[in-house]
Amino acid sequence: MKINRRHAFMTLAAAAILTGPASAADTIRVGLPTKTYWPTTIAETAVRQKLFEKEGIQAELTIYRSGAETFEGMAAGAADIILDPPSLVSAGRKKGVMSRIVANAAMGNFGWQLMVPTKSTLEVKDLNGKKVAITAAGSGSDLLALWTIQDKKIDFTRVPVGGGGLVPNLLAGNVEAAVVYSPLSFQIAKSGEAKTILDYATAVPPNLTAGWIVLDKFADAKPQLVQKAVNALYGAVAFMRANRDATVKLIAEIYEMPPEIAALEYDNTIMKLETSGDMGAPDVNAAVQLSLDLAKLGGLKDIVPVEDVISAKFKPVPTK
Repeated sequence: MKINRRHAFMTLAAAAILTGPASAADTIRVGLPTKTYWPTTIAETAVRQKLFEKEGIQAELTIYRSGAETFEGMAAGAADIILDPPSLVSAGRKKGVMSRIVANAAMGNFGWQLMVPTKSTLEVKDLNGKKVAITAAGSGSDLLALWTIQDKKIDFTRVPVGGGGLVPNLLAGNVEAAVVYSPLSFQIAKSGEAKTILDYATAVPPNLTAGWIVLDKFADAKPQLVQKAVNALYGAVAFMRANRDATVKLIAEIYEMPPEIAALEYDNTIMKLETSGDMGAPDVNAAVQLSLDLAKLGGLKDIVPVEDVISAKFKPVPTK
């Protein structure tokens, strides 16, 4: 396995004219939205448990700074399969980046919280006219920020700082609040550095918030590779659910955080992830539609039909 970190932004317009992925037949390049986030836990588990190898393939993990940058990486041919929300697939298709969600990963914003420094007296309604940190425009954190603006009938400035910049900018006072994902949200709450003023896991209606995505032409050209990749990824989810101690230890190790914070991430995020990934399940279409509707409420204009956003061709068969 090779782990890369790419910090160069790419535009969808430029990506649309590229020829797409050009990986070796037995290698799948996995794009991850940011380091300290549950998709990384899944991919790392699949690698360490040799689940990709059991499928007869190799995995190359690339960690980006946000979901939007991850999508751009796939569009530019730098990643074969990525984890992102349906809204980016919809917006991408409008710009000529033809991709689909091939496996459902999460049906909620588990661990995502709107946070302020502990000493702050601000509530959600007080953020009107203030600055709120997000990872990047078009990312999951941006969608939640836009949803907050619409739902709470307030307006604030969304400040893109990258995944690694959320907590430092919040604690330094460069922004008044931040949309923080787990386990970072659990970590700074436990340390007493920040507090939650809105829990998105309960505030936002359940919907398909994230899935594994591939370009249409990659799925058409290498369907067996896609199938083997999702098998390994969902094999990792199954392993994590069955091995709490090992998974908590892994989270603590790769994210460099105390075991008690890793345990919170396990109980409140990992155990709530989708286990089948089946995009053909009866409730999936409605869940994707709700996700797109919420994104539209948050300001997304490039909405395409659900059937153009998903593919049910690759039902995961978890690798054991």
